Amino acid sequence: MDITLVEGDITAERVDAIVNAANSSLLGGGGVDGAIHRRGGPAILAECRALRASRYGRGLPTGQAVATTAGDLPARWVVHTVGPVWTDTEDRSPLLRACYANSLAVADDLGAATVAFPLISAGIYGWPVDDAVCQALSVLRAASPTTIIEARLVLFGPDTLAVAERVQATG
Repeated sequence: MDITLVEGDITAERVDAIVNAANSSLLGGGGVDGAIHRRGGPAILAECRALRASRYGRGLPTGQAVATTAGDLPARWVVHTVGPVWTDTEDRSPLLRACYANSLAVADDLGAATVAFPLISAGIYGWPVDDAVCQALSVLRAASPTTIIEARLVLFGPDTLAVAERVQATG
């Protein structure tokens, strides 16, 4: 699987599956989650509501992943995952890595060949960017999915891209 770092808007990525850094409610929010729901339109929210009414009545647990339609996005599916909130008093990096691994597994089950990831937990959840990139790359590099040929890490802004390129080069 090729791993590509790009700067941009994840909602504009032309891939099979876009990963959403969702909140546990699955009903939209701020940041990447809000952007995906806004641009993807009501079909995504309708499927998220159905998931809440069936399998995830208490919300999607941190580290888990589930797919819906991509609605009006230029992708086929959205894979929703809930990242952990950063804290310096507890190591939650296994949960962050689980977001990437479980999202890859869901995308693989769907038959996706290309997947775009945001930098999960590095926005409002406060995860340090350099470590968030390190966690993402560790999972993506070790993955052996059967259908995915490219994983894109879509980074918001040139500064985040520069950090990611530095981490990728040193790791």
